[in-house]
Amino acid sequence: MINVAVVGALGRMGRTVCSAVEDASDMNLVARIDVGDTIDSRSLEGADVAVEFTVPSTAEANVHALLEAGVDVVVGTTGWSEESLAGVRAKAEATGRSVIIAPNYSLSAVLLMSFAEKAAPYFESVEVIELHHPDKVDAPSGTAATTAQRIGAARANHHVSQSPDATETDPLGARGARIDGVSVHAVRLRGLNAHEEVLLGNPGEQMVIRQDSFDRSSFMPGVLLAVRSVSGRGSLTYVLDEIMGL
Repeated sequence: MINVAVVGALGRMGRTVCSAVEDASDMNLVARIDVGDTIDSRSLEGADVAVEFTVPSTAEANVHALLEAGVDVVVGTTGWSEESLAGVRAKAEATGRSVIIAPNYSLSAVLLMSFAEKAAPYFESVEVIELHHPDKVDAPSGTAATTAQRIGAARANHHVSQSPDATETDPLGARGARIDGVSVHAVRLRGLNAHEEVLLGNPGEQMVIRQDSFDRSSFMPGVLLAVRSVSGRGSLTYVLDEIMGL
């Protein structure tokens, strides 16, 4: 049995994680930690793994505290910079613990990123659109940013030019954010949950890869997979591709 603590347990995602852990036959939910609670070995109640789903402004400090408390960590909070990831990697190595950080735990979203990375070098144009509920605090989403980074790297490795774009003036930023040469557009709309499209185009053809998460339950298979896989991996694992064998 894997003893699991959930940090951010009273949030929307945290409540869903708690329920998923309680329903898993190979896990025990031993601690629920939220705003105002101290993160240390005592509050973790003997947890082997902590799942961190909070907000970008607190996640980094939480992960460092969890590693110092002696547990492996699965992180669902997005908004990580390269510098922050490097800090977590160093802390994990210094403490001998393991961390998994994924921009998205939906298995379909992980597959979308993998498919887009493979397809991107074969198309002249590519753009990313992410669509979320208006309560999301960061834009673009971590999933969209990672998708664009992977697309940009794949195109660079194959010596593919950036997507053609004759735009000369865009004072309002209508062409979206540019991440590694890829335009990324963020939609915030009531009624949505979490969705992403990658549009790829060549003369006379188009391919659209789309992923939809209609409910928070869609992230739970990936979270539980990470909980089962994190211990013993060492250091930092970013994205679930390796764990899924992609």
